[in-house]
Amino acid sequence: MFVKMLVSSLIRRRSRMMVALLAIAIGATVLLGMAAISFDIPRQMGREFRSYGANMILVPPGGEANVKLEDIERVSGVIPEDSLVGMTPYRYEIVRINMQGYTAAGTIFEEARLTSPYWSVSGNWPQGADDILIGLDIAEFTRLTPGSSITITGRGSSGARFRRDMTVSGIVRTGSVEDGFIFMSLPTLEELMGDSGTAAVVEVSVAADESELNALVSSIGREVPGVSPRLVKRVTQSETTVLSKLQSLVFLVSLVVLVLTMICVATTMMTVVMERRKEIGLKKAIGANNRIIAIEFLGEGLLLGGAGGLLGGIFGFVFAEAVSINVFGRGVFIDWKLLPITMAVSMAVTVAACLGPVRRATDVEPALVLRGE
Repeated sequence: MFVKMLVSSLIRRRSRMMVALLAIAIGATVLLGMAAISFDIPRQMGREFRSYGANMILVPPGGEANVKLEDIERVSGVIPEDSLVGMTPYRYEIVRINMQGYTAAGTIFEEARLTSPYWSVSGNWPQGADDILIGLDIAEFTRLTPGSSITITGRGSSGARFRRDMTVSGIVRTGSVEDGFIFMSLPTLEELMGDSGTAAVVEVSVAADESELNALVSSIGREVPGVSPRLVKRVTQSETTVLSKLQSLVFLVSLVVLVLTMICVATTMMTVVMERRKEIGLKKAIGANNRIIAIEFLGEGLLLGGAGGLLGGIFGFVFAEAVSINVFGRGVFIDWKLLPITMAVSMAVTVAACLGPVRRATDVEPALVLRGE
């Protein structure tokens, strides 16, 4: 009977109640959408930040000259597969082109494209064992272009001389030290040097926040003593700062929307109370006390809040998905537990908005109202 009475009351004033319902639904839509995006921001932005390069490096522990590739394989087992973006080893040796010495960096190009997506390559990435990339500074000095053939000479680890004809497949530009390097595949450099199985440094790109990265550093240091993991502070700290500011902005927007929703609902309910003054006065005259009047209005508020929260929650998932696709280019992770939370918050906001109108309703004097004053 109580629910039937509440529904009938809302239907009789459906034009005004639709305004309140719409305000609650819009507030719930923004609240759930922002909450879903906020929880998913670390994952989304973590992937975006990977375009700035690696956020962890693996170097030899104290006293060691190189990192063993077998230890690198063990590290990849410590890092969660869904978080590991790429792991690129680099080995540096001195080679010569026309008697001029240059630093040759042996690497795995497939991994380098993952950990260093900011590299700008004119031409093509190397495909064969004899294809190389040269830095922009070397290209300008030697006037080499993509497709040029060069001869690389030098001495291997045992002192034996080597000579190999190679093709420049592309020119790499980073604006950093890489512009002065010659990049070739790691197996090719190992073949030239006459030994294998080591790297000077390993760049690792992990989609994780600073706390997760610190935990990974501890785990790697404990489980793989053959490497010394270090965080690239300028990258990890920038990620943490940007993420915290974005989440603060999302929280502020959600708070403003909830306040506006509360004001709209409070205004609507206050108007309803003023229209129902005679009804309230009559109920009091035949024995209804303030508690009954308050329960009736709060019940209407709860019903409105629940319906608006459910409606807004459904549209909130659509809103979050649309924002994520337009901003990040991929869908958002949907946590369906947010729906009941959004409904609960909407109901709480609606009840809070009804407190002022309820107080006005309980202050109605039956005698004055029934006399038309």
